[in-house]
This record gives sequence, structure tokens and C-alpha cells, in this order.
Amino acid sequence: MKKESENQIEDLYTDYLMVSTGPCTATGLSNLSGGTISHDKITRLLNSERFTSKEVWEKVKPFLREIEHSRGCLTIDDSIQEKPYTDESALICLHFDHTKNKSVKGVNFVSASYCYEGGSLPVAVEFVRKSYMLADKKTGKVKRKSEKNKNRIYRGLLKIATGNGIKFGYVLNDIWYSSAENMMYVKHDIRANFVMAIKGNRKVALSHEDKLKGKYVKIEALELEPCSILQVWFKQVDFPVLLTSQVFKNGDGSQGILYLVSSDLSLTYEQITAIYQKRWKVEEYHKSVKSNASFAKSPTKVENTQLGHFYASIIAYIKYEVLKFRHGNNHFAMKTALYMIALKAAYEQLKQYDTIPIFQFA
Repeated sequence: MKKESENQIEDLYTDYLMVSTGPCTATGLSNLSGGTISHDKITRLLNSERFTSKEVWEKVKPFLREIEHSRGCLTIDDSIQEKPYTDESALICLHFDHTKNKSVKGVNFVSASYCYEGGSLPVAVEFVRKSYMLADKKTGKVKRKSEKNKNRIYRGLLKIATGNGIKFGYVLNDIWYSSAENMMYVKHDIRANFVMAIKGNRKVALSHEDKLKGKYVKIEALELEPCSILQVWFKQVDFPVLLTSQVFKNGDGSQGILYLVSSDLSLTYEQITAIYQKRWKVEEYHKSVKSNASFAKSPTKVENTQLGHFYASIIAYIKYEVLKFRHGNNHFAMKTALYMIALKAAYEQLKQYDTIPIFQFA
């Protein structure tokens, strides 16, 4: 009976995150329920260990089983939600944001997301917790540090995904996770292939003989023909990979180059770029969980409750994703529709109060 009650409260809370447009609190949900659920029960649930990556998996598993495919793609990526006015803790602290090229105060989470044609489903999530302090040897400045770096988290999430029997053929990630150790892990430990973005200053050998001789060149120094692929070798990777590049325009009109490598030697240029394109679905997940699932809307100052709220928000995102698949509307359209219904209801209630013109003084 207790478990059923917790399931009901969890369901109500995640629904609450889907429809809310303001701060999300235990008192707010209690009021929404007409007082049938006390705010203490909601707070206790958020402060418990119920909301975890395992709970995310339990919620997404039934729907994932409908759409997964042996050649599906699993994307590992992280995102930061800024929380500049929240008290600092191991969970909410300074994290380096590579999109802004500076450190920002907030919460940093890494997700393994199953990217399919319709969208992106988080199947495992870990929050970066900087739980101990360490002095910088050069500056002497004390900074927060995490016991696990993001590459270790990357491999841990892949281990969870494979342990849960998720069908996929390719692991996708950006340049921040393209270490030789991660390449080896994907190919040998989980027996999958990858398509990864890679920095242009990484060095490769152009043949196995060059690798044995220690003859390496920077990727950016190679003259790659448009839409071509080249087989190359990394120093600490014991198998060859395919290298290709894409030329694109930045928002400021300048030209950029995206280098990609794949462990699947049977792929063509068109296949490599098409597979990697699926990685961008994870950005839709990051945007929607923050905009539509009230990710940053909890004012609580307790770390465990904050973490519970963040995981609940990811479950709310999954609900949106399932609704989108079933009914065809995207997350933002559904959120707007819910807001308009609430706005019309509020307006009708206001008209009940306004039987006498407000500004009729005489």
C-alpha cells in the first residue's frame, strides 16, 4: 500500500512539472490536489532515494522496447542548467560550460540517450557531484572536484545501458568524449561501433606501418577531399578507424570543419554523416527538459530534494516524449496548449468576480 501511494505521488508530481509554468513546490502540488496529499509526503518522497537513474530506466523501458533497433544509436552528452542564485553545494557549483568557454554555477548532468527518428529518450543519467575540495598547485585557489571525471561517467552509463539489454549499434558523442580509452571501451568492452567528433589537433597515422614507426600527423594538416573517407590509426587505439570531415557555416558566417571518426569500416561518407546527425536529437532533449519539464523551477535548498526534483523532471520529459510519439504534437506545442487552457480557465474565473466594472467609481 505504501509503494502504491509513492507511485501515485510520483505520478502526480511529474504531471505537475509538465503543466506548471512557475515555481514547483511541495506546497504547490498539495494545493493543486486540494490538500488530499500533504506537502510533507511530497517532500519526503523527493528527499528519498526513489528518484534515481534506475527509476528513469523503469519509466522509459516499456516505450523503448517498442522502438529500439539493433542499429539504433546511443548518444552520451552532458548539459548544464545554470542556477546562479542557489546556494552552492556538491551538486550545484561551478562547472565549465564549453558552449560559453567559461565556468558557470549550476547543475551538470550526463545522459545516455537513445536517439531515434522521432526524438531522444534518456535511458541512464548521472549528475556530476563535486564532493571534495582541492587546491590548485599553481594558483593555490581551492576548487571543488568530482571523484569521477566525465569520461569515467561516460563509460559507466554505457555499462548500464548494455546491462539493461538495450539494442543499439552505434555510440555517438562530441569531441569532449572522444578519448582513446573511450574508443577502446566501446569497441572491445561493449562490442559496439561508434561515430565520434574529433579535434583537428589530434594526431593519426596514415597506415599501420606508420603507426608502428611512430609516424603521426595532425588531422587538420591532412588534405581531405570533400565527401571522402580515409582509414587512419590512433596511437593508443589498436584498430583502424575511418576519418571524414564536414564543412559548415557558423552563425557569424565563418566557415568551420567538423571531423568525424567511425570504427565501422564498412560505412560510406553519407552513412557516417547521417548517423552522426542523429546525435543532435539529444540537444532537443536538453532544451525540452529545461523548458517544458520545470527542470530549474524547484526553489528547494536541500541537495537530496534538488536531486529528486531533477530526476522527476527527466521522467516528466519522458512522458512528453511518449505523448509526442502517440499523438504527433511536439513538446512545446503541448506545453503551449496546456498553458492556453489554464489561461482561459483563469479568465473565465475572473469574469465571475467582475460582475461590476472595476473602474465604475460613481
